[in-house]
Amino acid sequence: MPRDNITFKCSVCGEENYIGTRNKRKHAEKMEIKKYCPRCNQKTLHKEKK
Repeated sequence: MPRDNITFKCSVCGEENYIGTRNKRKHAEKMEIKKYCPRCNQKTLHKEKK
């Protein structure tokens, strides 16, 4: 399976907090998830790092 590791970066402070995987064949677009950022001390939007 073509699952690739991706890093999620906080869109507010730029901290790289989470690591996940996704199938690039089925989901070609970049992922965005709302997760907790310990630096911002709140839930923020985390985008996939380039």
